Amino acid sequence: MKKILVIDGNSIINRAFYGVRPLTTKSGKPTNAVYGMIQIIQRQLDAIRPDYAAVAFDLKAPTFRHKMYEHYKEGRHPTPPELLAQFDDAKECLRALGLHVLELAGYEADDLQGTVAYMAYNTEDTESYILSGDRDLLQLIGDRVSVLLATNHDTVTMREGEFVEKYGIPPKNFVDMKALMGDSSDNIPGVRGIGEKTAASLISNFETLEGIYDNIDDKRISKGVREKLLADRNNAFLSRTLAKIDTAAPMTESLSDLKRKEIDKDKLYRKLTELELNQFIVKYNLQNHRISAKSDGFPSDSSSTTNVNNCMHDTSDASLPTWQDIDLEVLRSIADQPLAIEVRDGILYVSTEEKNYRYHGDLTAISFLFSTNASRITYDAKALIHTLAHGDDLPTRGARYLDLMLYAYLLDPGSGSPSIPSLITQFLMEDVPDVPSYTPYLFRLEKALRERVREMDEERVLDEIELPLIPILAEMEHAGIRIDTKGITEFGEALHALAEELAGRIYMQAGEVFNLNSPKQLGEVLFVKMGLSCKKKKTKSGFSTDAETLEELRGESPIIDDILEYRQVTKLHSTYTSALVNAADADGRVHTDFKQALTATGRLSSADPNLQNIPIRTKMGREMRRYFIAKEGCVLVDADYSQIELRLLAHISDDYNMIEGFRSGADIHRKTAAAVFCIPEEFVTDELRLRAKAVNFGIVYGISGFSLSKDIGTTVGEASKYIKNYKMNYPGVDAYLDEVVRQAEADGYTTTLYGRRRLIPELRAQAAPVRAFGKRVAMNAPIQGTAADIMKIAMIRVHRRLLSEGLESRLIMQVHDELLIEAPLCEEERARAILKEEMEAAATLSIPLTVDVSAGRNWLEQA
Repeated sequence: MKKILVIDGNSIINRAFYGVRPLTTKSGKPTNAVYGMIQIIQRQLDAIRPDYAAVAFDLKAPTFRHKMYEHYKEGRHPTPPELLAQFDDAKECLRALGLHVLELAGYEADDLQGTVAYMAYNTEDTESYILSGDRDLLQLIGDRVSVLLATNHDTVTMREGEFVEKYGIPPKNFVDMKALMGDSSDNIPGVRGIGEKTAASLISNFETLEGIYDNIDDKRISKGVREKLLADRNNAFLSRTLAKIDTAAPMTESLSDLKRKEIDKDKLYRKLTELELNQFIVKYNLQNHRISAKSDGFPSDSSSTTNVNNCMHDTSDASLPTWQDIDLEVLRSIADQPLAIEVRDGILYVSTEEKNYRYHGDLTAISFLFSTNASRITYDAKALIHTLAHGDDLPTRGARYLDLMLYAYLLDPGSGSPSIPSLITQFLMEDVPDVPSYTPYLFRLEKALRERVREMDEERVLDEIELPLIPILAEMEHAGIRIDTKGITEFGEALHALAEELAGRIYMQAGEVFNLNSPKQLGEVLFVKMGLSCKKKKTKSGFSTDAETLEELRGESPIIDDILEYRQVTKLHSTYTSALVNAADADGRVHTDFKQALTATGRLSSADPNLQNIPIRTKMGREMRRYFIAKEGCVLVDADYSQIELRLLAHISDDYNMIEGFRSGADIHRKTAAAVFCIPEEFVTDELRLRAKAVNFGIVYGISGFSLSKDIGTTVGEASKYIKNYKMNYPGVDAYLDEVVRQAEADGYTTTLYGRRRLIPELRAQAAPVRAFGKRVAMNAPIQGTAADIMKIAMIRVHRRLLSEGLESRLIMQVHDELLIEAPLCEEERARAILKEEMEAAATLSIPLTVDVSAGRNWLEQA
């Protein structure tokens, strides 16, 4: 059976544009739609292996439908310029891949697809597949025509059986159904007041428009529907004509003309190189390709060919890298050179730019490699430091670590850590063979990644913030923080007893014993047996009993307070008490893992155990800090930035009122309360100040009146008025938030004051809720990201100052806007001064950064 694959070019390139994060070449040319389109189409080429393949596109010229109905497709949003710019590149790539690009004046791409697909009926043993994300094409389904419907998640094959199961009518009648319900995307009028459900029912009963109108008085048609049908009869038949795909468009191509061609390697390589889509150069095995002398655009002399391919690397067996086994003496001879380093299975692999070495000896004897200030290129430098640590001796003082994981992180934050092979494939355009170590690739990879970082103006973030932080985090992790294991154990026992008491009270109020940790059983007790208000619709899995739902039920029954407290107590017990004791080493210290290349904003995160997530807003959560203690003869010195994000908002937005509020030393939340609630500051109560605090922080996240009303316990109308008053009092903030979203929509990303980028592909999503989320991210990312940058700069400054003054005090913890030092008692005052001075000097803003410093034997005394 021969196969025809005909592709809806407009539909697929649109889907690719909105589904793939923004990608550009070095010159700023957008490429994400081309990238996504090739991926989508290639998957189907691999799966179907068609004998004939074509991609149909619309032309700008009016079609016969426009001449028939002047309002056809009226009101459509214009194609984004970033997408429009990619059509020609996409068509060139498709042709180079051996596909035929079809366009015909006066007809739409749908008509061309229908015409090509129906060629299967004129040829024996041939079947057609239509690839599209447009459900209009479903009308073409037949015994020899299937539609590959591209959705947000995957591609669904729709044949006659699947179509009938979903819609309850044959595919041929789908156009009649659409004639009734219309199509707002194409501005097809349909019958006013007839929706999909009614249209499907009518077609199921009467099959066609003619069948409906021939039986207009049938009792199965209600009076109201009958009146609508009669009133819009002309529109119904017009709509069917507009919606019906022409399967006999006057194309000049025959089926034999659409035979799938071989890939044109010259054209494809040239285009992919121009678009910097290096992954596809590897995918199509073009990395060793040489442009032929006959190819347009490249001279035939060998020097040009060499220049075009100067980054290509022959990965045949003959060129596989080899390693020379060496001893300490040879290692010492190359110690002052820049080196690429990897430790794998206890073996040290070291490469210079010319040679590769392998050392099988004692790794604790090679600290001299890191006592020089030469560069050390590696991947996950922090892990390497821990691997080579010898007791308390860490290779952190001297060598400059060039961590390629952090390079990649800056280029695409929040996307995880790509492996070295994937980076080599993407940036060196090479297919990586199976080798014992990747060190021979790291020099070239570092140059390629650095070039890209430089193009994105993030070199300052890399060299002044991320790379200098590596040894500091390694030392903090190695040091850890001491815990009172006996105290935590006793606290855990008390939490367990409290949980048991709370469970007993809950069972008594419920009148039965049930599984408190089962949302389904809890929902049945609360909403069925006890009859509490159910504000969320019951789903297949039962009633919602999440924290938001329960918070809304406070006051209806005392059982709600007990359940919420039970959850808090059990989470504290299970997540922290026993887990922390089990994580402690022989000295009673726990060692977290600071994730430097994880969050999209640039903030550090903590894992195994997570020490940044210990709750401090509740009394019991704060009590946990009591059990983090200084070692004997030492004190914990804590410094916390005061309202750093609001200060940054004032600085970045240049809002006069907010800046003056901070400069005057006013309580910014009390000042905001006075403005929002239209009262003098002296009449602002603590409750009103708390509400204003929620407004201050909510505004930066684009909070709505609905969300704010839930946060502060008022009506949506009142909350909306508070937001309006806020914007009137801080017009600079309002203008800034509008501008930052507009700029992010244009660029596809936001930047911090230091140049760190946050990619926001959600701004181009098709779904409105996703785009709304993207806007909220755009509002907050520059502020939160700049705060993260400032904190990292502060850590570097504090660490260097402690070393330069020869102090034993050391950084041991970073939590959000807070730094913690463990200092000998005799150094407490010096440590206090250094923290305050260096943190406040980490950035120069239009208003001062202020830091609150305190000290104590345990962490609770710092709170």
